[in-house]
Amino acid sequence: MRIFIEIPFLTHQTKFGLWLKLTYNPSMKKHPQNEEAKNIYQEPPSELLQSIINLYTQGQLQQALSESNQMLEQFPNSVILYNISGASNAGLMQFDAAIDSYKQALKIKPDYAEAYNNIGNVLKDQGDLEAAIDSYKQAININPGYAQAYYNLSLLHLLRGNLDEGFKYHEWRLKIKKPTAAPVRTNLIWDGEQSLSGKHFVVYEEQGLGDIIQFCRYLPVLEQKGANVTFKVKSNLHTLLQTMDSKTSLNTRLPEENKIDFELPMMSLPLALKTTVETIPAQIPYLYADDQRKKRWNEKLGNKTLTRIGLVWSGSTLHKNDHNRSLLLNQLKSLLVLPVEFHSLQKEVREIDIKTLTDFPKINQHQDDLLDFSDTAALIDEMDLVISVDTVVAHLSGAMGKKTFILLPYSPDFRWMLDRADSPWYPTATLFRQPSVGDWDSVISEIRQLLSD
Repeated sequence: MRIFIEIPFLTHQTKFGLWLKLTYNPSMKKHPQNEEAKNIYQEPPSELLQSIINLYTQGQLQQALSESNQMLEQFPNSVILYNISGASNAGLMQFDAAIDSYKQALKIKPDYAEAYNNIGNVLKDQGDLEAAIDSYKQAININPGYAQAYYNLSLLHLLRGNLDEGFKYHEWRLKIKKPTAAPVRTNLIWDGEQSLSGKHFVVYEEQGLGDIIQFCRYLPVLEQKGANVTFKVKSNLHTLLQTMDSKTSLNTRLPEENKIDFELPMMSLPLALKTTVETIPAQIPYLYADDQRKKRWNEKLGNKTLTRIGLVWSGSTLHKNDHNRSLLLNQLKSLLVLPVEFHSLQKEVREIDIKTLTDFPKINQHQDDLLDFSDTAALIDEMDLVISVDTVVAHLSGAMGKKTFILLPYSPDFRWMLDRADSPWYPTATLFRQPSVGDWDSVISEIRQLLSD
């Protein structure tokens, strides 16, 4: 019997999930009568492995690390335990230890493609992109159909601004264990060449809300090519998306197949439209505040007497990279004393931040009045500046053409690229990057200096 234990896990500062296929074969446990397995594979019983995997997936990284290391004393040839140890170390920002664990797994199983993939993730987080690319390629050489490694490679190309190559490899996301979107039906594929004049083109959402806001800019481009566009998207975004200068039909369900000429998941549009850094559709704004919501928020906030700054310091705790992108409100104390009018744009406030909000009552809170993203857009419209970590609000503010300061971790998401303070996706945004892993103080100090001048 072969047991396939699949665990979703992340390395520190990565924004993409990693599905490892950890093959556990009880017959391969070290046994005098099994010469093939002797000194090669020695895996613990599946119930013990599962208990450690559960610790990891629940975010108890230190305990998962401790227990995996303890179990390695009894099962020193377990590639699964070394993988869990590596993942836990990476999540704890112990990058060198993480790589050591993955290399130990490779000593036992030299053709372990997943370990090379994971090493690539850690190297990416350390900023060694060339070595990360080499590691992903080693994984692909071992397993030419390894979708996750191709997908991770795509993110590095996009991060470096190589959009043509990046979006080409990005199509592998549709083949990973848990794809970000359903694959396109073969008879409905649009390759970017066929005429769209009078054709019914269906685009369907994928990934997060920020991705939807960033890439919905392509819907009018399809219309300009003559298509009648339907966008399958969450209903809570309909009111906001209706502000686009577009005739796109918004729906929560896909039309019947016989009524569709072409279809694509949203994040395949940049490839089909041959997007480069120079040709990104950046006609800002392309999203607006609803007029009725604007009126309500204008009346609610009243006349402006000070510069208004909207703040977003943390995102959803469910986001796989939340530990890397979010701050504690307390870390912004040096900004909060400035003579400006602060407004929280957050829908959710964490318990740990409540005391800071009590200490700084000048921060206007609106979470109970933000019913959907149309309210958020209307509140953004009242601001002079939005300061945000990498969340959906940063995307919305940028799409609205609002002056936006975006705080980025040392190893940022692919869309923010590298070594630049501007964004070709959002011309009114300024990017503030950590100079080293975890260094938010330098970022906040730079922003404070700008606001004080």
